[in-house]
Amino acid sequence: MSRRPVLVGIGRTEYSRNSGRTTLAMAASAARDALEDAGMDRQDVDGFSTFAANDSAQAVAVAHAIGIDQLHWNIDLFGGGNYATSVVSNAAMAVEAGACEAALVFRSLNGRSGHRFGRADGALSVGGSRQFAGPHGYLTPPQWIALWAQKHQQVYGSSCEDLGQIAITQRKHAGPNPHALQRKQIDMEDYLRGRWINEPFRIFDCALEIDGAVAVVVTTEERARDLRQKPIGILGHVEAMGHGGSFDHWPDYTTMYSGEAAPLLWDRSGIGPEDVDLACMYDCFTYTVMATMEDYGFCEKGQVGAYFSAGRATYGGDVVVNPHGGLISEGYIHGLNHTYEAVLQLRHQAGERQVEDAELALVTAGAGPVGGAMVLAGAN
Repeated sequence: MSRRPVLVGIGRTEYSRNSGRTTLAMAASAARDALEDAGMDRQDVDGFSTFAANDSAQAVAVAHAIGIDQLHWNIDLFGGGNYATSVVSNAAMAVEAGACEAALVFRSLNGRSGHRFGRADGALSVGGSRQFAGPHGYLTPPQWIALWAQKHQQVYGSSCEDLGQIAITQRKHAGPNPHALQRKQIDMEDYLRGRWINEPFRIFDCALEIDGAVAVVVTTEERARDLRQKPIGILGHVEAMGHGGSFDHWPDYTTMYSGEAAPLLWDRSGIGPEDVDLACMYDCFTYTVMATMEDYGFCEKGQVGAYFSAGRATYGGDVVVNPHGGLISEGYIHGLNHTYEAVLQLRHQAGERQVEDAELALVTAGAGPVGGAMVLAGAN
């Protein structure tokens, strides 16, 4: 037993369209639930971390709110879902290095009733490379990623129906998930009737903006021996950031950060896509799933639609993709709810949606030029 980092606690708030709560209150609630889940006292935690984009509470403020007045490690990453795995892997590295004994990672946002990532309205100040596209109204993620999806369709012949297969499969998975905000089943006719957002994206292609918070506790393998839950290990993790993080400067819109990240992740973890039982693929849009499924090696370029329609991405297939419904159907907690679901599945506590004999989970984060991933493993 050593300082090997493991995930030992998870917590969450209710997901809603109007929480009526501050992001600080929700973060504190999710943090307390994660500590209760782990069987840890608040004073056992001396590290805190989060990621946000002017829409949340600082990590040190949340620590203070739950009664922790002294931290030995603290980090606040600026950004959205590109950092949903990075924030966990950074905490793991801090624990392994001895910077802290236990770290609590959270994401809290009023993504529906407050700051909405899918909108750009009111007075705007746009810097960096975006200042050149901003005056033309090219300002929001659905616009950026829609352009990438169009390029994929042009090069590989993928179609709206291929994107629809992803949306339909994830909605099917959300059905038995009581926390998912969209559980009504849809078919291809329903999908194609969905209103346009940015071509080729319809409403069913886009992440579900909601209010809520998720928290995860990371500590050492040795400490985990005395805790309540089965520890979940991290076999490997990786980050990849290219071309200054610019969506405009990226050279090939048919691939994402994952083209660089995937070979590193499989090398570091010692496994391949064929070994994965469930894949929590970052799905701010269906095209993100399409591009990253290809890049991580689950199928060839242009074959994702066929992969999903053949049942290879669901129960009884090759791998179960987003068994909770993902960000598209469960809700958009900027991807940290993917880690929550992966831990739940690897503990075999997911109830009706449990992936049979789940041992290895891929968790990805990010779209376009910046992202990361982890391979999580249940204890034998």
